[in-house]
Amino acid sequence: MASKPAKSRRTAPLQTPSNLPSNATKDIAAALTTLLADTFALYMKTKNFHWHMSGPHFRDYHLLLDEHGDQLFAMTDDMAERARKIGGTTLRSIGHAARLQRLEDNDAEFVTPMDMLAELRDDNLKLTSYMRETHDLCDEHGDVATASLLENWIDEAERRTWFLYETTRAHGETA
Repeated sequence: MASKPAKSRRTAPLQTPSNLPSNATKDIAAALTTLLADTFALYMKTKNFHWHMSGPHFRDYHLLLDEHGDQLFAMTDDMAERARKIGGTTLRSIGHAARLQRLEDNDAEFVTPMDMLAELRDDNLKLTSYMRETHDLCDEHGDVATASLLENWIDEAERRTWFLYETTRAHGETA
């Protein structure tokens, strides 16, 4: 029995049924995949800072970042599955994610706790902006299900941003 050439095994079409127009499927799946790359980048940075946290508020910050990491990781499967559910594809590797991510990594050997929290605050704010752009795209194509997921993720990101903002404010500082 002869096996099919490797290339033909790798090019099987994915034809998930969807009543969204093909351009909507392509655009939304691509936006979700890029958002997924950003989410993984922020997850990894959050865990990096969680693992390397130090100082007098170690326990509080360590637990906060663990909670944030759990939230981010929980989004990833739903995000990827939504792209597939509408008939698109999604991330295939760490390299693929790295090529798409818009949030910057932080490979510094040492980062102060306040700098960690401020960087995560800013990155969560950027992620919120990217999610709003994807929501607008969903509205444009009438994809209410993806828009609904995004609304919950936006709310979670705003909460993370708020917690990080309040944590990084100077003692006695007013808004």
